[in-house]
Amino acid sequence: MVTTFHPGYTLPSRTHFTKLMEGKYEATFGKLKDALKATKNKIALTTDAWTSVATEAYLGITCHFISDDWELNSFCLTTMPLEERHTGTNIAAWIEQAVERFEIPLSKVVAVVHDNGSNVVLAANILQEKHGWVSVRCAGHTLQLVINRALKHPQISKALGAARCLVEHFKSSELASSKLKTKQKQMGTPEHKLVQDVSTRWNSTYYMVTRLLEQRWPLTATLSDPAVTQRGKHYLDLKADQWTLLDELAKALQAFECATVYLSGENYVTVSALPPLVRGLLKSTHTVYDTAPVQAFQAAASEETTARWSREVTITDDDPSKQIIAAALDPRFRKLKFLTPEERFSVQNKVQALALQSSRNEEATAASVDNDDTAERTPNRSVSALDSLLGCDSTDSDSEANNYQDARNQAIINEVLMYFGEQPLSKTESPLSWWKLNEAKYPTLASQAKSFLCIPATSTPSERLFSAAGNIASKKRASLTPEHVNMLTFLHCNLKHL
Repeated sequence: MVTTFHPGYTLPSRTHFTKLMEGKYEATFGKLKDALKATKNKIALTTDAWTSVATEAYLGITCHFISDDWELNSFCLTTMPLEERHTGTNIAAWIEQAVERFEIPLSKVVAVVHDNGSNVVLAANILQEKHGWVSVRCAGHTLQLVINRALKHPQISKALGAARCLVEHFKSSELASSKLKTKQKQMGTPEHKLVQDVSTRWNSTYYMVTRLLEQRWPLTATLSDPAVTQRGKHYLDLKADQWTLLDELAKALQAFECATVYLSGENYVTVSALPPLVRGLLKSTHTVYDTAPVQAFQAAASEETTARWSREVTITDDDPSKQIIAAALDPRFRKLKFLTPEERFSVQNKVQALALQSSRNEEATAASVDNDDTAERTPNRSVSALDSLLGCDSTDSDSEANNYQDARNQAIINEVLMYFGEQPLSKTESPLSWWKLNEAKYPTLASQAKSFLCIPATSTPSERLFSAAGNIASKKRASLTPEHVNMLTFLHCNLKHL
């Protein structure tokens, strides 16, 4: 067709487009590298592994930080092709390699968010021991484990199995699917398609159940039509007690679905919401239902939630988790109502200690720079033995320094007390917008807020890389090299932000 319209035109070669892509990648890589160098604030990482249709393994790594203008920034660092065994030691080394490639100071990384896989947990523990990077387990994956365990009741498993068979029947039968649409119109039911759940996403089970409940009567009517459903397949319709069970199960799952969706967000602060959300989930498991299987689900969900998140919502040895510190630095949750009065006091003391330590670190860094400048400009002055003994030269300056430090410490203590004394921000408002307006009022705490509120509650950002990578490394593009998959994914995720 091109020859018809322009006989003399020569199509660019594959090599031409490859060079364009590689050049664009290098330019964008340089821009991101400069952006990460420019920020003075802490950076959090998320990581996850994936296997393409060509059975090639990749490690996705994203970074997250709060800008000086209080905007939450998220970038893809790499979709790194993996050729060696996925051991904890290797994964830790690969994450370090990605950080070093962008010349991010190791001290600038605050946390690594990851799933509950034993090899990734080991990698995070190695990085925490070596560099002090906090290991944060993905809240979404933890919720998956909680719900999977709670759904194991025999009657629930049987009802869900029947629901899957029902959905599969309509998915595989064009006649049944067409008749269902007719029944939906006749009954005034929303013309929605049925949802098939997948084992790796528990909330897909919730969506499957709620859609079946919505379409119950059109489904039953379709299955009852002998022109559509063979006599031997009438069993596909759920029994009355199964419909009742699924109705109550959907209500019990609703709180967990709400938490999952919220915590998976990438464009707003999430980590600080985890402690109050966990307490809210525990409260939801106290709701009483009529069916014994759903009562068993509630008990199992409560037990699993408590076991898997005890560290995130309670305080051990006066050492609150990073999630609780983040909640304290989020003006929406600063009253810490999910804690006991004693625990609140402990958290406020910890925040105060962190603020004081941060101030000392800043002053030490500034003093080191000043001393270096002074050493370059001024020769050393010898101090007489008598002056040294009497301390006449140092007493005044030491006293002034001590007075300044005492005043500085008191100012920080007052800052902390004033912050916790304010009324909490509405849950619907942005904590980052609040900090932008109040940074001058609480300068030391603002610095701490940037260090903690940048941490995502889930590793969903790195999982989302593979949605892009999956489209790129599709069956029609399975011959792409792993390096080019990495480049294209990097460009897809970052170009719009740089």
